[in-house]
Amino acid sequence: MTETITDYIFYEVAALLVLAAGVGFVGLLLRQPLIVSFIAVGIVAGPSVLNIARSDEYIDLLAELGIAVLLFLVGLKLDLNLVRTLGPVALLTGLGQVAFTTIFGFLIGLGLGLDPVTAIYVAIALTFSSTIIIVKLLSDKREIDSLHGRIALGFLIVQDIVVVLAMIMLSALGVGAQSDSALTDILSVFSYGALMLVAVGLFIRYAANPLMERLSRAPELMISFAIGWAALLAALGHYFGFGKELGGLLAGVSLASTPFREAIAARLASLRDFLLLFFFIALGASLDLGVLGDNIGAAIVFSLFVLIGNPLIVLAIMGAMGYRKRTGFLAGLTVAQISEFSLIFMAMGVAIGHVAADAMGLVTLVGLITIAASTYMITWSHQLYRFVEPVLGPFERRGAGTEEDNWQPSADGHDVVIFGLGRYGLAIAEELDSAGLKVLGVDFNPVAVREARQLGFDVMFGDATDPEFIAHLPLAPVRWAISAVPEHDTGITHDDPRRSLIRSLHDTGFAGRTAVAVHSEDNAERLKQGGADLVLNPYRDAASQAASLVLGTERAQAREPARPASKKEEVQ
Repeated sequence: MTETITDYIFYEVAALLVLAAGVGFVGLLLRQPLIVSFIAVGIVAGPSVLNIARSDEYIDLLAELGIAVLLFLVGLKLDLNLVRTLGPVALLTGLGQVAFTTIFGFLIGLGLGLDPVTAIYVAIALTFSSTIIIVKLLSDKREIDSLHGRIALGFLIVQDIVVVLAMIMLSALGVGAQSDSALTDILSVFSYGALMLVAVGLFIRYAANPLMERLSRAPELMISFAIGWAALLAALGHYFGFGKELGGLLAGVSLASTPFREAIAARLASLRDFLLLFFFIALGASLDLGVLGDNIGAAIVFSLFVLIGNPLIVLAIMGAMGYRKRTGFLAGLTVAQISEFSLIFMAMGVAIGHVAADAMGLVTLVGLITIAASTYMITWSHQLYRFVEPVLGPFERRGAGTEEDNWQPSADGHDVVIFGLGRYGLAIAEELDSAGLKVLGVDFNPVAVREARQLGFDVMFGDATDPEFIAHLPLAPVRWAISAVPEHDTGITHDDPRRSLIRSLHDTGFAGRTAVAVHSEDNAERLKQGGADLVLNPYRDAASQAASLVLGTERAQAREPARPASKKEEVQ
């Protein structure tokens, strides 16, 4: 059977895709990212198990195109403005974590018997965290716009910039290592890179918007152009010596300023995942299970370092800057794994000849362990925080108040506190305010807090699922606590934030009444049993009000012709 599959490349690719779908489904049941499943596919398809991934030339070609598309999408979404708006916390946390992991990772590598070059490669590879995985997990938990989510995105972007710089240096060193005139060739690479940057800058300034505006009239052509553009600049990057990876990234950056970047990114995400499948298949197929077994001890040590050390350094830096321990802990969990860039970085080192293949196997094993473990850590982050919260006191600087602001509670108190200032929560606040009630708003999205304050509301920044925050709210005069926070998918988080809020309010001795917004009757019954005094269903309530308005209008119209008719009868 194996020989039949490998006799024809189409059979081989079909078998790999079917195997990827099957292993991916198992990974889905285990709540694991596709990266873990794809590497497992490569190991199963490789010589250590089924030995069906034999067309190295074709697989490597698709893998290289996948890396080019991946870097293109990174460049397309490289939002430097987010780093700037978050200020020092993103920069200091990102750079601090990179420096800490590199230095101590290098020392651990030396302690485990690695040679200095391999140790520094491994240490640098451990600094990168997966933006793709983190964004997916935070989006699933509806925490992408929370303070810790925005800070995490900020320092992940800082990491992406460090990745770019590391790859530039690696490409230049690789060119120098393969030539007798190393300094001349390195200078040549940087010169070509500078010229390409100038060309991309001119393209952004004069051609990007008009060209994409014209191409957007045919969406399929726009996507074809984007793929071709990424491949072209990746090819030029390889030709000039600074790598396909950097060329693909520049292609993305060149289109990042256009209004079509989100549409391009959305359409290419599936293609990226499909092509990266072959990169991870090639990676997994190149791994020798015997070598992996020899590296298991070192992989466990490095994995514990990443899973524990990286979050702790983020927690320490954010605590020193005045952030509360809960925010630092939740943000720190996002760096408790290594990324696909770690594997690409090591693959470049192997290709140049700086490190051996077993170092690649070591980092891959660390990736499998940390990605698998951190996925559960982030998914269950709030429960994990409650478990470790008693020992996190030293990481919070008392009185620093970075998360606090100059808002002062009203001397007369508030009648209503509303958690969640989205469209629904803000509309409730406006109605209650117009009725003469004093409203206090609470939200963990800094943008929502700012917009509500611009409308004149008293607003506090905070998380409705944080019992410590709830305990410090001025709730004594409050008659109603209303939750308008979005519903979580309890299959992902296993913790309904509205039930957490109700429990926290009861634990603080809140004497008022609670109201919660729901979108399904099942949740309504569950929340009533959990202690909610009133359940609001925005869709049902809006439909009921709309029907009442329509019926009222119909009755009014039905009464209007009756009066002239009666007058006519009186005249007759």
